[in-house]
Amino acid sequence: MKITLFTSNKTRHNYLINLLSEVCEELFVIQETGTIFPGILPGHYKVSENMKLYFQSVNKAQLNIFGNTYIKNTNNIKIFPMLWGDLNKCSMTMISDFLKSDIYIVFGSSYIKNNLLNHLLQKRAINIHMGISPYYRGTDCNFWALYDNNPHLVGATIHMLSKGLDSGPILYHALSNLKSNPFEYTMSTVKSAFHSVLERIKDKSIFKIKPIYQDKSNEIRYTKRCDFNEEVIKTFFSKKVNLNSKNFKAEMLKDPFILKNF
Repeated sequence: MKITLFTSNKTRHNYLINLLSEVCEELFVIQETGTIFPGILPGHYKVSENMKLYFQSVNKAQLNIFGNTYIKNTNNIKIFPMLWGDLNKCSMTMISDFLKSDIYIVFGSSYIKNNLLNHLLQKRAINIHMGISPYYRGTDCNFWALYDNNPHLVGATIHMLSKGLDSGPILYHALSNLKSNPFEYTMSTVKSAFHSVLERIKDKSIFKIKPIYQDKSNEIRYTKRCDFNEEVIKTFFSKKVNLNSKNFKAEMLKDPFILKNF
């Protein structure tokens, strides 16, 4: 089996690369690189003291959940590194060796467009969206779920890639019960999503799941990166988020997967 992964370069992305390499003959990775010090160095987010403090908490949680993860030196991983945003400038010929797989997975890449998107739609690519769709779509979704005091809607949606952002038919949701603090809670749902995909590739059930279309009338927030700003970070830090304030209702989710062991 061959797998192609479109992803980024943080520790959690490296963890997913290593994980998938264990269940396939060849893993082809298109890895878009950006700063690993958001809030400190220019990137997707502004440089500021509040951004720095927020992402220091994110990185601490990432370290606790995933450890210091580096890509394994194995013969079955082939990586094409590129700067964030370069992907849609690549011709199909340039990345042709990465487009001959049995499974295509997208997690943390830039927005995919044009001929590459059409190819991935034809190949029924899977997207790992960190957020519970259709309730939260866009960027920083789990942050916004906590901000709205909806901890029961923190998690991941594994769905079919689509032309619309996070709008493809849903395969299932992934959650976590690790509620030690907000940052580890959200990061642990990332790990839950990864292992759910791994398990369902190993037993081949990923090919048998019947997806359901999203009911967009249930949408609570659709957020863009610019919505995550200084003011909301200050407000978030002033909140006392009770991670157990609400219990998730099974009927709100599709076949939720909960990772039991960390």
